[in-house]
Amino acid sequence: MIDPSDILRGKILIVDDQAANIALLDQMLRRAGYVSVSSTTNSEKVCELHLVNRYDLILLDLQMPGMDGFQVMENLKEIETDSYLPVLVITAQPNHKLRALSAGAKDFVSKPFDVAEVLIRVRNMLEVRLLHLEAKKLYERVLEEKNVSERLLHSVLPPSIAARLNEHVEVTPDGSSPLVTESYAEVTVLFADIVEFTKFSEGTSANILIGVLNDISARSDNLEHRPDLNRKKTTGDAYRAAVELPTDVADRSMLAVHKALDLTEALDRFNAHSRYKLRVRIGIEPRESGSDSPRVRKRLHSL
Repeated sequence: MIDPSDILRGKILIVDDQAANIALLDQMLRRAGYVSVSSTTNSEKVCELHLVNRYDLILLDLQMPGMDGFQVMENLKEIETDSYLPVLVITAQPNHKLRALSAGAKDFVSKPFDVAEVLIRVRNMLEVRLLHLEAKKLYERVLEEKNVSERLLHSVLPPSIAARLNEHVEVTPDGSSPLVTESYAEVTVLFADIVEFTKFSEGTSANILIGVLNDISARSDNLEHRPDLNRKKTTGDAYRAAVELPTDVADRSMLAVHKALDLTEALDRFNAHSRYKLRVRIGIEPRESGSDSPRVRKRLHSL
């Protein structure tokens, strides 16, 4: 929601070749509480003024000598590239209203002025304009966060997976990107749980906790001797691993078992040089793709 005070601070430009009309509109708006009201009698300066001040609302007379209001709107379209013209036209000709709306104006007020009508239309226009600007900022922020997420994702994924993602950059007709999917007849899920780690973390400082996790991670980091696995790290103390299963490995369950044993051996090496004695529970579940019930279930006891 837009705060009422933001509406009253909206930047307004009055464009009319008659100084009396400008004075009347100016006083109406200021008495209603609007604090940023400007004006000009020269229609040829409207675009220049808008480029500098980026008005939230332009009250524009249609019948002016030299450049009329319709030409002003055409010129404003070159500035407002998102096709939203914050223009409220002023006209005494009923047949000009439809033409003005078709040209890009968002609303109109008639001469002679009805004070209540003018103030309601001005307020509504400003509220819509400010909502439009907020939505535009939100969209830009979402795009920026999406780009950051994609860069992070590609920095931690194995090269082959990142390459496949880069190949799927086309956009579907509805504006979305297609999912990158692959299917496997069987998958194996490896579960690892450090026993009572929550209790351990509650009595440990953040620096010590991070050091312990990094130490265990480093001790299990023997993947340079394993051509079938691929590990990636993020920067600093954050850690994320990604594993590729090669096509020439028939028993993926055994691959998960070896990884589980690597983890327990790393924890044993940690315990041998630390006053913290940690244990780990390991679970391995091979599943058929698309099935909720495991075909095989292996559970190793606490180690």
